[in-house]
Amino acid sequence: MNDIATGTGTKRPVFRLLGRLPQAWRGPLAVTGAILTLGWLVVVLAAPLLAPHDPLAQDLPRLAPPGAGHWFGTDELGRDVLSRVLYGARVSIPLSLLLVAMSLLIGGTLGACAGFFGRWVDEVVMRVADLVFAFPTVILAMVVAAALGASLQNAVLAVLVVAWPAYARVTRGLVLGLRNREFVLSGRLLGFSAWRSLRVDVLPNVLGPILVLATLDIGTATLLLSGLSFLGLGAKPPTAEWGAMVAGGTQEFDKWWVGVFPGLAILTVVLAFNFLGDALRDALDPRTARSIGVGAAAPQAGRPESERVV
Repeated sequence: MNDIATGTGTKRPVFRLLGRLPQAWRGPLAVTGAILTLGWLVVVLAAPLLAPHDPLAQDLPRLAPPGAGHWFGTDELGRDVLSRVLYGARVSIPLSLLLVAMSLLIGGTLGACAGFFGRWVDEVVMRVADLVFAFPTVILAMVVAAALGASLQNAVLAVLVVAWPAYARVTRGLVLGLRNREFVLSGRLLGFSAWRSLRVDVLPNVLGPILVLATLDIGTATLLLSGLSFLGLGAKPPTAEWGAMVAGGTQEFDKWWVGVFPGLAILTVVLAFNFLGDALRDALDPRTARSIGVGAAAPQAGRPESERVV
């Protein structure tokens, strides 16, 4: 107690760990995003252990309000809402991560090829991307999902159709700014093939902004998938999925707990990945990093051109 009073005591392990993090990751929003993300990942992995009831069991009191026996209440079929929210994380979050990974892979690859090789490759990829951008995102996703048929797999494909062009356009713009840089041209003069220059010299320098976009897009993917399920174009009963659960809450509007708790789950996931994306952007942007004092953003004059952050 004397050490605490005099200020000479050692710091607690948590604060020592935070002190070692870059400044961009010490902000309250970054810490909040990290805690929420870790919490939901734990739920995804341990939902069967955390759920108090079977999410499909219908032998509970119908539309029971939140209480000691059912913390989130029960829905119109007597199913425990807390258990369904926990199991819903195992549907919404993995599918969102898979969707973003596929969008990054497809859009990033096409955009990198379009920006580096140009000519007809650029024309074909960008015109297809422009065609997708010509339609509102949600409307186009609804049309594709309706054409393919209502299911979670088709909802993922529908969102993928509208998500990849953003990665293609961003990657193309970044590659266009790098393909004529000195370190790329010098590699080509040394005999490097175009594919090797693209893979070794260009892509490592564009990964940062693409990863930031992907982190921010996880929340967007969660919203789109939940929106399609809300409209009946995604998950089908009795699957525990957040968007479908919110849609069920609209049928029992006076029983607020049926739709509020899955809606809060969607909100926290979107906020978590948005906060993480902002922190990642601050950590990877040299100008922002210098302004907040990140040590990794020291002057780069002594580093080789190919290793500098652009």
